[in-house]
Amino acid sequence: MYPTIVDFGFVGIHSFGLMLFTAFITSGIVIQSELKRRGFAPELASAIVMAAAIGGIVGAKLYSALLDGQITFQELFSTSGIVWYGGFIGGCLAVIIVIVRSSNPFLPTIDIVGPTVILGYGIGRIGCLLAGDGDYGPPSDLPWALAFPNGTVPTDVPVHPTPIYETLLSWAFFGILWSQRRKFEGTPGVVFGASLVLLGVERFIAEFWRITPRVLGWMSAAQLFSIGAFIFGIVLILWMFTHPRSVEGEVREPRQRDSRT
Repeated sequence: MYPTIVDFGFVGIHSFGLMLFTAFITSGIVIQSELKRRGFAPELASAIVMAAAIGGIVGAKLYSALLDGQITFQELFSTSGIVWYGGFIGGCLAVIIVIVRSSNPFLPTIDIVGPTVILGYGIGRIGCLLAGDGDYGPPSDLPWALAFPNGTVPTDVPVHPTPIYETLLSWAFFGILWSQRRKFEGTPGVVFGASLVLLGVERFIAEFWRITPRVLGWMSAAQLFSIGAFIFGIVLILWMFTHPRSVEGEVREPRQRDSRT
């Protein structure tokens, strides 16, 4: 694979960083287009992407520091130590702050952002594949198995190319969710809840083809987090359906029966 695309000596363009950048830009374009379609302030898209990038990286690094017990200044600006659920939490918190401080309605806006997280996640996994950073699975003799002799975590043995599985599954989930999003515009919050559910399902499944340590029986830390995301998403969906809100985010009053009928 190709961990480094171009090396200038003092600085290089790395495949993981390039795909991460591509993921944020692509998601930002989709968010901006959808904000414009919904009649919301489209300029908020750039602030959302910036918040997601900064919050995601900080969250990922902080979680990595908790796992390792320490983090150096140099590691803070490297592409190593990116733990996805730490990044997800940090990115979500930062984006929530940006949306709350904006003039856009919160729930409809977060509904727009939710599916793009799945889209961007799938793009980011292409970077993991190109970098050969150890996100691959166990040895395999399947025709599509790959070896990563030049990866950042090299292996000469053909293994499951798990990032490919994750990219395809993420894009499939994004396509399903994006194609159905308009049906739920009258019930804000549902699409974001569904995004959490699908993110949880995707990562839970993918972990069966990864070589990450198991922390509780046969489950990895990522699978435990995925279960949490799944449950939270289901609860959010049920809450939104049983406590409907308008597009402006206010609780809708029950319709009054016409006294003339």
